[in-house]
Amino acid sequence: METKKSIATLISEKMSAFSKSQKRIASVILENYDKAAYMTAARLGELCDVSESTVVRFAIELGYDGYPEMQHAVQELVRTKLTPKQRIEITDMRIGNGNLLDAILNADRERIKFTLEHTDRNAFEQAVDTLLAAKNIYIFGARSSSSLATFLNFNLELIFDNVKSIRSSSSSEVFEQILPIEKGDVLFAISFPRYSKKIINAVTYAKEEGASVIALTDSPLSPLCEHADCVLTAQSDMASFVDSLVAPMSILNAILVAIAQRRRSDIITRFDKLERLWDEFDVYEKH
Repeated sequence: METKKSIATLISEKMSAFSKSQKRIASVILENYDKAAYMTAARLGELCDVSESTVVRFAIELGYDGYPEMQHAVQELVRTKLTPKQRIEITDMRIGNGNLLDAILNADRERIKFTLEHTDRNAFEQAVDTLLAAKNIYIFGARSSSSLATFLNFNLELIFDNVKSIRSSSSSEVFEQILPIEKGDVLFAISFPRYSKKIINAVTYAKEEGASVIALTDSPLSPLCEHADCVLTAQSDMASFVDSLVAPMSILNAILVAIAQRRRSDIITRFDKLERLWDEFDVYEKH
């Protein structure tokens, strides 16, 4: 799968052909991307001493549909490069001292809306088909993405007997766990900025061994995409030093529901058996 170029790469490739005004915009983006990422086209134009329309034309010159798409690309650049301290400062600047609960929940709502509008339906169906056909399913998410991996692993283990969760305590242990992966198996890799090298290396190895790779990440620019057979993107954005993972969780929920619908009779039989076991061994509180 071809990986899209970052905005920094696009600017670098086209810099020599830019006009003086365009070069001013390019320089501001490259040198002050943490600030430019959250400016309107008009504000960025003021900073570069050019008109708002010049900024919009610059975005189109780079190959974007308009300024909002270019701004999103700059925001992706921000999230892969900022330290936690810088992320906190940027978030404080964006949210200010207003109602934090309203601000965060409204932002999460917008992330889900954006993800819904930009999700590749064919990739989603391909991911479901791949999981249903897999000999073995390996699930890997490190650092903040490990919570997503744990959620997916817990629920898939209720459905299938061939699910393996990869623990990420060390790079050597990761490869020991995925050593048997082969053609017919699938690696479901989850990573969001700042991307985990362990997961990138695991994806590369799995692909070399002939396994299928499903990547859940934030953007086609993600390094996971280079070796992935199927890419699912969900918007995750800064919420102080942490990332919002609401939209990725919604994608996982949808995958699980789709699998349940496709294997409805098998799953009903399996859960009937589980319910008897849960009752027999007093797993849940009875009201």
